[in-house]
Amino acid sequence: MPNFIKKKIALAWAKRHVENSENFNKNAVEIQEKLLQDLVKTAEKTSFGKIHHFEEIKSVEDFQNRVPIADYEDLKPFIEEIKLGKPDILWTKIPKYFAKTSGTTSGSKFIPISKEGMRFQIDAAQSALLHYIFRKNNADFVTGKMIFLQGSPKLEEMNGIKTGRLSGIVAHHIPNYLQKNRLPKYETNTIDDWETKINKIAEETETENMTLISGIPPWLMMYFEKLTERNGKKIKQLFPNLQLIVTGGVNYEPYREKMQELLGGKTDIIQTFPASEGFFAFQDDFNSEGLLLQTHHGIFYEFVPLEKIGEKNPERLTLKNIELNKDYALIITTNSGLWAYSIGDVVRFVSKNPYRILVAGRTQHYTSAFGEHIIAYEAEAAMKSTIEAFPAQISEFHLAPQVNPKEGLPYHEWFIEFEKEPENIEDFRKKLDDEMRKRNVYYDDLISGNILQPLKITKLQKNAFLDYAKSQGKLGEQNKIPRLANNREIADILRFNASTGSA
Repeated sequence: MPNFIKKKIALAWAKRHVENSENFNKNAVEIQEKLLQDLVKTAEKTSFGKIHHFEEIKSVEDFQNRVPIADYEDLKPFIEEIKLGKPDILWTKIPKYFAKTSGTTSGSKFIPISKEGMRFQIDAAQSALLHYIFRKNNADFVTGKMIFLQGSPKLEEMNGIKTGRLSGIVAHHIPNYLQKNRLPKYETNTIDDWETKINKIAEETETENMTLISGIPPWLMMYFEKLTERNGKKIKQLFPNLQLIVTGGVNYEPYREKMQELLGGKTDIIQTFPASEGFFAFQDDFNSEGLLLQTHHGIFYEFVPLEKIGEKNPERLTLKNIELNKDYALIITTNSGLWAYSIGDVVRFVSKNPYRILVAGRTQHYTSAFGEHIIAYEAEAAMKSTIEAFPAQISEFHLAPQVNPKEGLPYHEWFIEFEKEPENIEDFRKKLDDEMRKRNVYYDDLISGNILQPLKITKLQKNAFLDYAKSQGKLGEQNKIPRLANNREIADILRFNASTGSA
């Protein structure tokens, strides 16, 4: 098919799709309430449905009274039965897939994905691209080559259920119209060693007309650095038609400066919020803040105020009663059989018309050794503002408390791998501390009250975080090092490899 025909079809399709999506967004509250009833009705005869008397649930309130918030450990007995091939446990029949993830407390987790759930994962990803085409009135990328940095598409089978990493599962569902343009080769995608795989991907793609590249920021940068190392060129010199980067998994902002330098030219970015449990949101408007929450894609959402996490029966809000600029733990009920499931992410609404969110961090990833409860959004925003005030770039950072220093008051220690160091690290440190004090009143009070001394910075050698990931067996496209911790498990390993002392 000629390229101009491809682009014309894509533009027309995008227009219709966005119009339909906007109609859904206007009725999000009603759609969500009806969706919950449909999910409950569908699963009425499942083991979970019978235990929780789904036949008696007629409202959101009934659901909240009968179905408590759950984590993986709570659902694990049901999942173990599913792993044996038993049908109708959490959802009808058996799931089509298990997305295997690395859990910190539960070992490997097996997240069920039904046929319906998989379809909505793919539809949401497709919707992100169609929104982009419509907003930019530009579909040029459909005529070039595309790459999705992802896990191995080789899947195991467990009693009739195909099992693997989500990104490897998704590789089997790339739409036909993208398949011919897709790289790398299947054989390359199945390489287990991540460094070997990245090198091979660079080799396969460096002479291609790349127009779209997708992956999480750390691994995109690893791929770009490998290309530059091999060719001595910025990415936009190597791929002059590169139009679009699609990314997700972690907040993009702390990576923006370094990514722009690696790219060496203007490239559009779509930020997304996907997970094994569902594809929740994506950037739909490039002039507004936030990601559009997918309210009609088989997922019912509840929101627990962050300060109430840990309570026995915390308040559970729905879309109709959330507040803007407040942090909530995200609770989901899905058409794959996750019921009132806490996925561990913290979100913040920045718009209600339509519903747009920011991902503020993880419920388990915070720093609060002294009651300050700093979350990722605050630390990332402080770092972004500090970087913008200096001619500096970072590759990654990690924040941990130092509760028992050899001398002086306790403090927060920031482990930073600089791509480009500021001329004056002490001024950088002071600015970062000021930015944190602006964003977290509790931290400000602790500094003012001489409970804490101002933060300290430990500079790390190049590839320190990459070396840490290797040492922990966590080098790969789905493994992300927490930026915040409430202990020093990661910090002590990073400090051991620190190239200089504290600033």
